[in-house]
Amino acid sequence: MAHTVDIKKIFIPLMKFKWRIVAFGVLITALTVFVVLSMTPIYSAKSTLLIEASQVQAIKIDEVYGINSTQQEYYLTQFEILKSRSIAERVFNELDLINNPAFNQPPGWFAELKSQLNFIPQEVASDSQASKDIAKHKLIDSFVQNISISPIRNTQLVNISFESPDAELAAKVANAIGDTYIISQLEAKLGMTQKANTWLGGRLEDLRLKLDESEHKLEQFKLENGLIDVEGVTALDAKELERLSDEITVARSRKAQADSFMAVVKRYGATDISRLESLPEVTAHLSIQNVKREVVLVERKVSELQQIYGPKHPKMIAALAELDTVQQNLRKQISRLVQGIEDEAQTAAQTLAALEEQFNQSKGSFQNLSTKDTDYQRLLREVDTNRQLFDSFLARQKETEVTGDFDSPVARFTDRAVVPLLPEKPKKKVIIILAFIASLGFAMVMVLILDALNDTIKTSDDVEKLLSQRALGYVPKAKKGASYDEINFAFYDSNTPLHAEAVRTIRTSMSLMAMGSELNTIEVTSSNPNEGKTSTSMNLAFAYATMEKVLIIDADLRKSSLGLRFGLPTYQPGLANVLSGTDSIASCIVKEVKPNVDVMPAGAVPLNPQELLASPNFAELLAELKKQYSKIIIDTPPIHAVSDALIITALCDATVLVVKAAHTRSEAIKLTLAKLNQARSKVFGVVLNQFNTKEAQRYEGDYGYYQAYGADYAIKGPTAHSANTKA
Repeated sequence: MAHTVDIKKIFIPLMKFKWRIVAFGVLITALTVFVVLSMTPIYSAKSTLLIEASQVQAIKIDEVYGINSTQQEYYLTQFEILKSRSIAERVFNELDLINNPAFNQPPGWFAELKSQLNFIPQEVASDSQASKDIAKHKLIDSFVQNISISPIRNTQLVNISFESPDAELAAKVANAIGDTYIISQLEAKLGMTQKANTWLGGRLEDLRLKLDESEHKLEQFKLENGLIDVEGVTALDAKELERLSDEITVARSRKAQADSFMAVVKRYGATDISRLESLPEVTAHLSIQNVKREVVLVERKVSELQQIYGPKHPKMIAALAELDTVQQNLRKQISRLVQGIEDEAQTAAQTLAALEEQFNQSKGSFQNLSTKDTDYQRLLREVDTNRQLFDSFLARQKETEVTGDFDSPVARFTDRAVVPLLPEKPKKKVIIILAFIASLGFAMVMVLILDALNDTIKTSDDVEKLLSQRALGYVPKAKKGASYDEINFAFYDSNTPLHAEAVRTIRTSMSLMAMGSELNTIEVTSSNPNEGKTSTSMNLAFAYATMEKVLIIDADLRKSSLGLRFGLPTYQPGLANVLSGTDSIASCIVKEVKPNVDVMPAGAVPLNPQELLASPNFAELLAELKKQYSKIIIDTPPIHAVSDALIITALCDATVLVVKAAHTRSEAIKLTLAKLNQARSKVFGVVLNQFNTKEAQRYEGDYGYYQAYGADYAIKGPTAHSANTKA
């Protein structure tokens, strides 16, 4: 089951201590006002700088300075330079702030206290140089803390702020920081330029000597090897080798073709014309193709004539003779072709051998020339490298000479600081309002914490939940300034009707608890002294006395007070006298101290009170008194103080535990109940004494209703109450 929070109960302690909370808030606010009014007003002046993204330059020499102004790191670096202590110290010295009364003020009490807490050693010789340096160092630290550098997001702008009690000084410092930054950057640039120029001048002479030396070596090499244009010679020789390589490839191809054909001829035989005729190398030759074309034509002619004439016809004979001639011509052409290819193979072999010999000779000469060219190229590269370095350094030197006197600022002001008219802090109204709100909040939190830590019994609900006991009722808290008699006999006071009704409610609760059983002797006790058990015993007796005869016995033999409250003399005999057998019962009882109320005081203080109460005489006394009184109220000592009440409780029909509301802790009451249970006590319940009815009337509906009912009944009487009820 989820635990619900009762918001109303949270506000009960706040409303209870509302005036204390308000008083605490007012007190803290008053102290805050005093502190705020004593604070020195601080003025803040702000200037704005634009950090140039690309510096104006006569000649671009970013490489010399190592600056890349297009990167974000460049701006971050400039911002950090603005925040640097060197800039602040330079401004501090230029403005002579160490002698400025608005800045160099004697430390206040807070600074002195802080110095003592930090165990800062005091200088022995205040006029020594070391002491002055330390004092100046501290002033510069304080000066740096008052400087604020804040870049504006996604822009090249940066705000420079300075706080000071002097408005003019604040504006002056804010502008001086920007000016000092610009000047320091220009000085750094000029110094860097001069260093670069000096260094470049020294390096330039060394490079000049190296260049002359490398050029001299190159010329000497050309003279020694008789070279004019090594690049042209090597290129020509390379082309010659390439040409010979191509010709060798062609010659090898031709020789391979001829050798292949000759191999076929040798396989078929040189006289087998019919087989040679079918070779692709033969059929592809132009002369063979022409002869074969003539043979085909003649064969066609012979075929046509055979269809017309016989073999002995002159035309037929002539055609056959022509065919024989053409075929012989074909054989001759093939024989010549074979002979030509054979000759060609021999020629190709000779040509290939000559080309290879020429290629080997050219290759040797090229290798010799290539070695010279390698040395030549090495010397030439050295000359080119030295010349490039010399030209580069010469150009850089000229650039630095030209730009050395060109002052290009790295930043410029977009807004200069002006003298502020109103102080930046302290914001007095805000501080006072926040102090009031915070103090109220702190006070409320402390009230809630203390209330949460307070485990006392405050309401009847606490009795049931924390103690697991019945709440018989409560006795209202008396008004401030009430006399002792007014508190003790409030039951009979017509001006406090709520008190009488509250006691009657306790009487009714006990009567209901005892329904069906005997209720003659009632023990009233408490956990600790001064919880109101005696006054509760008296008022409970007064309530029963309206219906029956009641006897009040003061069983607190150690610290009795009941007789004094009824105005009895201290020598009046009482319970101790009866138990010790020195006086009779009748002489120890004072009759009619109030209507139907008799009192047996404690009597003479004995040396052994616990033994008297534990003796059989006490039980016999109660048995005798029960014959005379229908109700006997016994006022006993606190249980935590002595154990007398635990001895008496077994002889009583009921035990009532009195708890002082919002005073007695629950753990103490639980221990009391545990002792009573161990002594076999018949605990009827708990009575809350000195209960604050005003708070109950405000926050608890039942108590509020009862207050109205009691007041109305006491003033107007039963008739008026009946009329109100009917209404």
